Amino acid sequence: MEPIAPEPVDSLTVTTLVDNVSDILLTDEGPARRAPFALATTGNVLRAEHGFSALVTITKGERTTRVLFDAGITPDGMVENMRRLEIEPGAIDIIVLSHGHWDHTTGMHGLAAALGRTELPVMIHPEFWTRRRIAIEGREPLALPATSRGALEGAGFEIVEREQPSFLLDGSLLVTGEIDRTTGFERGASPAHQAERPGGWERDPLILDDQAIVAEVRGRGLVVLTGCGHAGLINTLRHVQRLTGEDHFHAVIGGFHLSGRYFEPIIAPTCDALAAIAPDYVVPTHCTGWRAIHAIAARFPDAFIQNSVGTRFEFVA
Repeated sequence: MEPIAPEPVDSLTVTTLVDNVSDILLTDEGPARRAPFALATTGNVLRAEHGFSALVTITKGERTTRVLFDAGITPDGMVENMRRLEIEPGAIDIIVLSHGHWDHTTGMHGLAAALGRTELPVMIHPEFWTRRRIAIEGREPLALPATSRGALEGAGFEIVEREQPSFLLDGSLLVTGEIDRTTGFERGASPAHQAERPGGWERDPLILDDQAIVAEVRGRGLVVLTGCGHAGLINTLRHVQRLTGEDHFHAVIGGFHLSGRYFEPIIAPTCDALAAIAPDYVVPTHCTGWRAIHAIAARFPDAFIQNSVGTRFEFVA
C-alpha cells in the first residue's frame, strides 16, 4: 500500500494509568509530568500492577479526543487509579486494545461497571479472542484468562475488528493492525506460548493481534504507543515507517517485551537497531524488563525517561 501519513495534531498527552512501577519520588523530566506527591500523603497512592493502560488525549484545532489504550490486569486497578488522578471514565471517547492478553484487558470489567451501559467503540484485531495457555514441558499447562465477547457486548461496547491498519479521528490516529515481522532477531513469544486452533493447541509465537497506535505531533514527529510489543519493538517501528512514509519518531512509549531469559539475548541488537532509528524520547514500560530498561537508559541517556503510574507525557507542536 502507498504510505499515508497521519494528519498532524496540535498536542498529544499520554497519561499512564497502569504500569508495573509506582514511584512517588520521580520528578518532572522533559515532556514527563509526574503525579502529585500529595497523593501519597492522603492515602491515595497510585497502584502499580503487572499490566499496562494509558489514556491518550489528542487535540487538533478545537477538537479534543480521549483514547483509552489497554486496561490493565485487575478489574479495578485502572479505574481506581483514574479516580485518584481525578480522571472521569465517562470522558473516554474510544478504546483500542493492543492484544488479547489478560494483563491488558481485565480492567475492562471495572470500566464497564463504572460506566454502566455504554456504546463506546472498542478496536481490536480479530485474533484478540484467541484462547491461549503456557505449556512448559513436564508441567500442567496453565490457561491464560481470556476476555469474554459476550460480557463486553453485554455491557454495550461496540466491537470493531480489523486486521489491516486503520485511521481514527479523521486520520489523526493510526492503529497499526497486524505488524509485519521483518527483523532476524525478534522471534516472538517463547515456545511455551500456545493458542487453541481448530486442530488443537499449537505454538503461538507471533501473537498476531499485537498492534500499536501512532500519531504525529505537528513539527515534532511520530509518537508510538505499544502495549507489549510482542511483534518486536524494531518490527513495530519499521512497520510504522512503511505505513506512514515518515522516519522521525518523537517518542516511543510502552512495553517492549525484553524481559526474561528467552528475550534478554535480543536486548543488544534491539538497542543497536533503535540507535539507527534515533527517537527523541524512549519510555520503556511494563514488560520491557529491568535488564533491558537499564541497557536502554545507559545507551540513550538523553532520550530515556523512567515511567511510573500517573506520569503524564505532554507533546506539543
